[in-house]
Amino acid sequence: MYAIVEIAGQQFKVEEGKKIFVHRLDAGEGKEIEFDQVLLIEDDGKILIGEPTIKDIVVEGKILDNKVRGEKVIVFKKKRKKGYRVKNGHRQNFTQVEIISIGEKGAPKKSAVKKEVVKPVEESVKEKKSAEKTAETKKPAAKKKAVSDEKPSAKKAAEKKPALKKPAGKKSGKSKE
Repeated sequence: MYAIVEIAGQQFKVEEGKKIFVHRLDAGEGKEIEFDQVLLIEDDGKILIGEPTIKDIVVEGKILDNKVRGEKVIVFKKKRKKGYRVKNGHRQNFTQVEIISIGEKGAPKKSAVKKEVVKPVEESVKEKKSAEKTAETKKPAAKKKAVSDEKPSAKKAAEKKPALKKPAGKKSGKSKE
């Protein structure tokens, strides 16, 4: 399930659990916000398109970080033959928003329930013991000794061979008399 939402004048494709960067919003960090400008919803192959927006549908999100800045963009202006040059840099401020849910207004929120796999105590003890045995059996690698005592720069000089010069070819054309 995904939705297309208009946030701060731009359209974003959002899904539950995804994090997006939008232009700076005024709400503080940790606050939950609702976006009611939903333009399209796709749910299991069914597509619902708004005219211009879908009524009674809301996308809920939580602000994670309000101090994110984008990459620097260089703005360079020049007029040739006039000596006019201006160079400016710009970094856009962003807000990171995590999408919590997509649904109707007043509908109960779907809480993200994480399933945790609980291992029996005996299995976890066996895994710890096997990890300890493998750590004991590993030996540190021995340092390799240098084979030759020559300096590396001497080897490089010996390896280089002078380039052979080709004899100059005959020039074609008329000779001066």
